[in-house]
Amino acid sequence: MARRPTFAFVFSHPAHFLAFGFGVGIAPFAPGTLGTLLGFPLYYGLAALLPDQAVLALIGLAFVAGIWFCEVTGRNLGVHDHGGMVWDEIAAFMLVLYFVPAQPLWQAFAFLLFRLFDILKPPPIRGLDRRIQNGFGVMLDDLVAAFYALLCLAAWQRMHGWVGSF
Repeated sequence: MARRPTFAFVFSHPAHFLAFGFGVGIAPFAPGTLGTLLGFPLYYGLAALLPDQAVLALIGLAFVAGIWFCEVTGRNLGVHDHGGMVWDEIAAFMLVLYFVPAQPLWQAFAFLLFRLFDILKPPPIRGLDRRIQNGFGVMLDDLVAAFYALLCLAAWQRMHGWVGSF
């Protein structure tokens, strides 16, 4: 039976705390959007302190660790991909930010496209989410949403260029 998460649940285990984005996922409204927004300060904090390769490696580590965070948390909640688990949005959006120029308009479109694909779950995202009912599946569907967002932005870049288009 699915548990309704509380602050006590989120703080009861490190995997829960991280899967719920340091508690952001407990928000009653739009936890996935809030989790995605949390990707901004986390990414820019890392980018300010570390070289690019280290940032990318840490994003990869965040993805791999997220498999465990989400697996444990989903199992304990009784829901494989609970909406409050936002580590998948955080890690995937940080990957998007890694490839998008540090210009506000580009980042705004990156955010909007990522949220659009994460919410609508076009093929194969929805199918992956339904078939892979574990921590890997939770992380994978957001990784594909990030890929779609980056693909759209790359198409725009190909047509217009990153700089000077907006």
